[in-house]
Amino acid sequence: MSESSNSVSPSSDYASISSGDQSLQRSRRSGDGNRAIVREARHWHDVFWSAIFVIHMICLGFVLAVLGLNRFRISDRLNIDRYTQGFLENHKGLTEDYWPLYAVAGGIGVFISWVWSLLLGSYANEMMKVSVHILTTYLAVVSVLCFWCRQFFWGGAFAVGALLQFLYVISVIDRLPFTMLVLRKALKLVWGLPKVIMVAHAFTIVMLLWMSLWSFGAAGVVASSMGDEGRWWLLVVLSVSLFWTGAVLCNTVHVIVSGMVFHVLFHCGQEESSSLPPSSLIDSLRYAVTTSFGSICYGSLFTAAIRTLRWEIRGFRSKICGNECLLCCVDFLFHLVETLVRFFNKYAYVQIAVYGKGFNKSARDAWELFQSTGVEALVAYDCSGAVLLMGTIFGGLITGSCIGIWAWIKYSDRVIMVASTAMLMGMVLVSFLFCTL
Repeated sequence: MSESSNSVSPSSDYASISSGDQSLQRSRRSGDGNRAIVREARHWHDVFWSAIFVIHMICLGFVLAVLGLNRFRISDRLNIDRYTQGFLENHKGLTEDYWPLYAVAGGIGVFISWVWSLLLGSYANEMMKVSVHILTTYLAVVSVLCFWCRQFFWGGAFAVGALLQFLYVISVIDRLPFTMLVLRKALKLVWGLPKVIMVAHAFTIVMLLWMSLWSFGAAGVVASSMGDEGRWWLLVVLSVSLFWTGAVLCNTVHVIVSGMVFHVLFHCGQEESSSLPPSSLIDSLRYAVTTSFGSICYGSLFTAAIRTLRWEIRGFRSKICGNECLLCCVDFLFHLVETLVRFFNKYAYVQIAVYGKGFNKSARDAWELFQSTGVEALVAYDCSGAVLLMGTIFGGLITGSCIGIWAWIKYSDRVIMVASTAMLMGMVLVSFLFCTL
């Protein structure tokens, strides 16, 4: 959901403004000597993807309402169970049995996000070290608990996750001091801009409103009379939708923040909120939700998966020495992913915020900018995005664990379903804090 160099790549992009696309961004000196920005009208980009996202939200909202209402107070209120014959289990659950669990999951996610935010301001280094080192242990503990509950698939999945996390940390441990410097610089800049925190909290409220409807439908699915296979398939579809929605909102915040930070650096290079022009927040918000919204929706579909895959391959590749055959295979995957990164990377959002370009063009221009200025080596060395992702996963795991314990006490046959979806809710909510960095 945050990129590894949100605090590096923006500075690089901002530094290139004066020599960049002069047809879109120009500066001049006004009579009193202050710099002002003259913008030409921005064009709409990737409109198809914004239409797809809006249609998806409308259709899914209707489906969620139907799924939740079907089991709200009355079993099979809308007589949907007749269409699920063939994989019925005669389960008599109701939506209100599981909806409170998801409500608590949302509350825990917001609480973790706020606590993490406060602690980051005072103990940034310590919190980042906790994110890196405690996640492996926590994944291993959750794996053991899953095996103890005879959930062998999930136990194996968490065990593999713990192993991959351990190997990745070992491979990048020498880069962590530099990463901490990058994150401290980003925190210093962001905490000097109260409007940035206000934007993140406002979008968190928007996400909570959508999650209230999403969890209503998810609770209806968990309570439905379908068999486990049918319920799992529906929950997977709903989870993918929530992931995309969360990514779109997080990246919208990222674009808004990037535009505001650009204004700070452009106006005398000061890192104080007083240096922001009064219209900077309104302009950044307007561009993010209108002309650039399609580009945000498009990029949100692919960047997270490609970014995570790139981190893992980079870490694994750095530790392969003697096995030439394995190194050749990993190099092939590495160059394939590097090619994808040219077209799908988080650095594109800064170009979108400043220039209003389409997503693919922004990604290519950002990557070429790194290569031409020599910043690419710093970007490759920085792993702050991976550290923030660890914090996001850890917050989600805490949320899922708390809800899983409650579900195990009340509905032992629905523990994994409820806990896994609650974990996703926690990850999405915690990511809204990190998307400002």
